Amino acid sequence: MIRWKSLSKFAPSYLQLSRCIHYVQGQSPSPKVREYFYYIDHQGQLFLDDTKVKNFITCFKDKQFLAFFFRMLKKNNTDRYKVDFPYISLCGIERNFVRCDDRPIVYSHILHVPNDDEPNQIKDVLSYGGTADKLTVDFEPEKLCMLPQSGRIYHPAKPKVGGVGLIKSSLAIEISKCFEFGEAGEYAPPTHFTWKNKRYELTNELWDLMEDDAKEELKIQ
Repeated sequence: MIRWKSLSKFAPSYLQLSRCIHYVQGQSPSPKVREYFYYIDHQGQLFLDDTKVKNFITCFKDKQFLAFFFRMLKKNNTDRYKVDFPYISLCGIERNFVRCDDRPIVYSHILHVPNDDEPNQIKDVLSYGGTADKLTVDFEPEKLCMLPQSGRIYHPAKPKVGGVGLIKSSLAIEISKCFEFGEAGEYAPPTHFTWKNKRYELTNELWDLMEDDAKEELKIQ
């Protein structure tokens, strides 16, 4: 039996409950099926869920494994552990159930890579999964969304993982100076973001993909 409790004040509502979860790492509920359980923290680090001390030493670091794991990650559409482990990464006979502190996709760095659509041009991408340039999405500054209470910043992710990714705190601090707030001040979401001398009006379109508690933060008083 594994018992866990999320202590993050700003974690999604489904992670703020203390639950008793019964599982054994590597259990086989049916022939030729193995089940494992993982946890992703708000820095994007991946751990076995029952690891007692979660830090850089105990997280997974092999980039090839991480790239495959996160590439296969999606919402848990099975009938097992769906509430407590909302995501799953399938690998052959293995079902890898995943829960997270906030979002399963955490963007850690902005990389500058060749633009395949425009020869001799460079574009900005966001890296995730601890894989350097193995897993990236195009950086779309106008779609950034900051929650005013927590200060957490979000960026679009693939629909199969919920459509929303978290910006790692160190990167969020770095780019936070680029935000501009409107007349409502810092108690409301920012209205503009300036990147490479271009001023973007923020769409806040991620609003519709947020949980109800996060949406409350986005409401401008």
